[in-house]
Amino acid sequence: MYRDTNKRSIVKGISWRIIATTTTITIVYLFFGRLDLAIATGMIETVLKVALYWAHERAWFKIKWGRKKIEPFNLWFTGLPLSGKTTIADRVYEELKKLDIPLERIDSKDIRELIPNIGYTREERNRHMLRLGNLIRTLQNNSVSTVASFVSPYRESRKAIREIVKNNIVVYVKADVESCKTRDYKGVYARAMSGELQNFSGINDVYEEPQHAEIVIDTDAMDVQAAVDIIIKYIKKNHVK
Repeated sequence: MYRDTNKRSIVKGISWRIIATTTTITIVYLFFGRLDLAIATGMIETVLKVALYWAHERAWFKIKWGRKKIEPFNLWFTGLPLSGKTTIADRVYEELKKLDIPLERIDSKDIRELIPNIGYTREERNRHMLRLGNLIRTLQNNSVSTVASFVSPYRESRKAIREIVKNNIVVYVKADVESCKTRDYKGVYARAMSGELQNFSGINDVYEEPQHAEIVIDTDAMDVQAAVDIIIKYIKKNHVK
């Protein structure tokens, strides 16, 4: 979140007073026909009202009445590899940035580059999800909301995320395995089917569909923009009012 500094408040006051003082000088001159009196009145008014404006702004900055805090939230995108999670999450992130709220983007690829050799077994993935949950909670403690995209194939790890972070919104990006294969520009599905990649969700490991997702996006029936619109509408209705 942003707040006005003292310098900004003073400059705002001065810019407004230039306009207001010019108006005052004009009015006094028109009524009394004395330019010296008009200028003196304008200068005195300027000094007094700039000071009063600054004090008024600082006082209202400290008053909490009428202000609503935006509680941080976490958008958790889950789905099969190449279901469209990252693409939709990236677009949602760009749209949410326009709302001028503290926000961070977290993607599985970036995290695995930072923490190598995490592994893909159920135990290793669940442990990894706990790390991510604590990372998101730390960001939330600093009023930062997050847009996270991870396959997160197991229900127990998604449940752990929900218990660790506040205002967790699960977005299930649903897609048929065959559809994901057609989008496989990386060749990972072919490698998994040949046995080169183990513990690959949807091929030689399970993907347990979310049972209580707040939002379900079927990328076999919906384009990216339609999905983004649904998610942004949900956030604006429930979290950023």
